[in-house]
Amino acid sequence: MLLEVKNLRVHYDKVEAVKGISLSVAEGSTSTLIGANGAGKTSILKAISGLVKSSSGEIWFEGKRIDNLPAHKIVGSGIAHVPEGRRLFGLMTVKHNLRIGAYLQKDKQELEKSFQQVYRHFPRLEERQNQLAKTLSGGEQQMVAMGRALMAKPKIILMDEPSLGLDPKMVAAIAKIIESFKETGFSVVLVEQNASLALRLADKGYVLETGNIALEGESGELIDNEYVKKAYLGG
Repeated sequence: MLLEVKNLRVHYDKVEAVKGISLSVAEGSTSTLIGANGAGKTSILKAISGLVKSSSGEIWFEGKRIDNLPAHKIVGSGIAHVPEGRRLFGLMTVKHNLRIGAYLQKDKQELEKSFQQVYRHFPRLEERQNQLAKTLSGGEQQMVAMGRALMAKPKIILMDEPSLGLDPKMVAAIAKIIESFKETGFSVVLVEQNASLALRLADKGYVLETGNIALEGESGELIDNEYVKKAYLGG
């Protein structure tokens, strides 16, 4: 198993946001976390990438425990995080924003290969590489955030609400890109308010409610689950 989370708990002061959840992600697969706002989805991603400290539990990646590592070491191990809201540097160019994702990379030839890989996934970014990030559309900014993660040469990508605020046409484009990640061998953990989209893209799903996993299973099973239909799929 590529990624294993065991009995993870996360607190913010006295508030317990994640209450002992366990999940796993196989190599080359996509898993999704769905649930209402405040269910603990973002906190799980942040704990995996070292942006928040877990209160207890264990996180294992490629057979090594990582929950005690600093965030930059976790990135170096092969985990990249696309945060909610993109978090770009608006007054820097697209290319400079992408370059930040490869800050651990020192070899110039490998760096250029990383740029070319990103541009294959996102041809529009090559066209706009010298444009300031703040001048891009919301969808283009999301592409930069995803491309920045690719620049880290990850084995798994954590994606937090990639479709947030985008029009349906751009949501469809982002979905195709996530599918292409899987085809090229990346594993993905997807947090997404659009549960129908998330389950369509994922192999496995976890339904979170108030910091607990209420349901888990293959995506096809969850799509057909009556509770999931009523609570998250509008039917």
